[in-house]
Amino acid sequence: MRITRIYTTQTLGSNTTVALEPGPSSHLARVLRLGVGDPLTLFDGRGGEYPGEITAVDKKHVQVQTGGHRDIECESGLSIHLGIAISRGERMDWLVQKSTELGVTALTPLLTENTGVKLSGDRATKKIQHWQQVAISACEQCGRNRPPVIHGLQTLENWLATTDAQSKFVLHHRATTVEAREPPTSIALLVGPEGGLTEAGEIKAAEQAGFTALRLGPRVLRTETAPLAAIAILQSHWGDMTLL
Repeated sequence: MRITRIYTTQTLGSNTTVALEPGPSSHLARVLRLGVGDPLTLFDGRGGEYPGEITAVDKKHVQVQTGGHRDIECESGLSIHLGIAISRGERMDWLVQKSTELGVTALTPLLTENTGVKLSGDRATKKIQHWQQVAISACEQCGRNRPPVIHGLQTLENWLATTDAQSKFVLHHRATTVEAREPPTSIALLVGPEGGLTEAGEIKAAEQAGFTALRLGPRVLRTETAPLAAIAILQSHWGDMTLL
């Protein structure tokens, strides 16, 4: 039987009682209809996880008794920071979910010249919080114990100037094949919006900031497909994804 996994912002410890936050409590009690005695696994993003058992359920909180700490990790040795122009509709949710499953360490939503979505103020803050929760839910499903960080909305100019990584790549369908290089431990990956990054301005600015232009084969991929394909390839080359 698959054991439900739940993230909590509280610092966990072995053999302690934890009253879960209202959100996960409601999900466990009202959606999954779990009750006293049911097993689950808790993690707090600080490494490893804790087996647990539900000891009490009420309208607002689920109480869990934890067991011993399990030093289990499925993080890639390759740190990937994805800078991605905001997509319309639910595409961004889907992208955050799938990139989390593929192992990204951080994700920054970007405003570019061709970005068709306008976000600012409270609406932007709520979107970032929403995407962070999407990433947490993806971790609960896929087995990760360290949710990726969803950074605040940035301009492309600011992200290029502040992002640090051993290797930096920008996807561009007119780029040439990258030369062989030493395996990096950290990568910054830049992907543009539906209309693409401007070649004279944004692609040039990325290259001046140390980004190498790459393309993914002969076909032009959609903005929600390209980063996932690129992440999988990077994880295959230098991370932890292999065919067994």
